[in-house]
Amino acid sequence: MEAPAETLSDDVIVLRRWKPEQLDTLAAVAGDSAAHLGAWMIWATGGYGEPEAKEFLESAARNWAEGKTYDFAIFAEGEVVGGTGMMTRPGRIEIGYWLGRHHTGRGFVTRAARLLIAEAFRLGAPEVEIRHDEKNVASGAVPARLGFTMIGEEAAEPPFAPACAGVHRVWRLKRP
Repeated sequence: MEAPAETLSDDVIVLRRWKPEQLDTLAAVAGDSAAHLGAWMIWATGGYGEPEAKEFLESAARNWAEGKTYDFAIFAEGEVVGGTGMMTRPGRIEIGYWLGRHHTGRGFVTRAARLLIAEAFRLGAPEVEIRHDEKNVASGAVPARLGFTMIGEEAAEPPFAPACAGVHRVWRLKRP
């Protein structure tokens, strides 16, 4: 599969490929929201600062070059409000997302997912998948709003973030 466009946008948000020069911004946004994010995301349970941001940005660049994952910053109103990404899986694309604590409940993740879905289908993916912990109701609302079908549940692999049950709900949307 070819790589996605490095910038995607609608009339409210812009997704831009993460770049090394965004180190301080990523550390600040994720760090400020580590307690909020850490409830659900294991990568934020111990806090989030410059070392974690540097490691992520290096990994994101490597994975983009290798065609494994395509990670984007979510911009709204001119600032980074979170992150999202596409992960290549056999026969499909999986989407993940997170928002800073001050930016939830405004539809930014739903818009980001919609942009990534369109890009995945443009690139030829036959289906798109979203997984979330069964207790993470807010994350589950996104695929429900976008017309995905919940196809089942499966045990997640440890370690788990503190609020997680360890069971993923799996949602799929087939290419039209």
